Amino acid sequence: MAAGDGRFVWYELMTTDTAAAKAFYTEVVGWGMQPGPVAGMDYTLLTAGSVPMAGLMALPEEARAAGAPPHWIGYVGTADVDASATQARDLGGSIIVPPTDIPDIGRFAVIADPQGAAIALFKGTGAMEWEPPARGTPATFSWHELYATDWSKAFDFYQAMFGWEKSDAMQTPDMGTYQIFSIGGVPSGGMCNKPAAMPRAAWLYYAEVEALDAAVAKVTEGGGSIVLEPMQVPGGGWIVQGRDPQGAAFALHAPKR
Repeated sequence: MAAGDGRFVWYELMTTDTAAAKAFYTEVVGWGMQPGPVAGMDYTLLTAGSVPMAGLMALPEEARAAGAPPHWIGYVGTADVDASATQARDLGGSIIVPPTDIPDIGRFAVIADPQGAAIALFKGTGAMEWEPPARGTPATFSWHELYATDWSKAFDFYQAMFGWEKSDAMQTPDMGTYQIFSIGGVPSGGMCNKPAAMPRAAWLYYAEVEALDAAVAKVTEGGGSIVLEPMQVPGGGWIVQGRDPQGAAFALHAPKR
């Protein structure tokens, strides 16, 4: 994972069927699979070529008991996990998982913003750092989208937490303003108000694939479902949103159909 305060440095899928999830995402996104680095921990690295991009693990029993469904979560790099977790709480958010060490890997915490969307904080030890492939490379993550109850207030929270900046904004017919945000001067995601049918505020992460139609076919063949049909976005690329066979929300981006 790459170092860098305020940048997304890792992604993780917590699921109820790890074997099925591995098979699904291998076909849909093209990730390779490697065993995780912590001895005795059932954790799989999802790779773009030889570079780890994300992790996959079983949804913990305590999370299942609390009603948590299978889900993806993104990790944002910070210089001080403990201070950032405290800051999140002071800004009206909450701490879901308190700052915790992963031996020889780093320190992390899971927080929720004031509207309830979960996101993780991470500070690596340095031993596990690697540079990600170029943006747009298949099997990397290319976009980060927040569906909020009030995107403007949500942006204020993340700007205070990580220094994110507003970029372009556009008006959509269904959700009003879609505000693009930049991290380190690079457009990295967008925020908008969630649809009324969406039960809670949440993040959605876009994985890059070579061509959208072939990936969509693999989604349905693999037992997943399409939530948002293929749509062209500014810049000429194409996106689709779906759910994997265990119910975790995911999205895909491709430069062509």
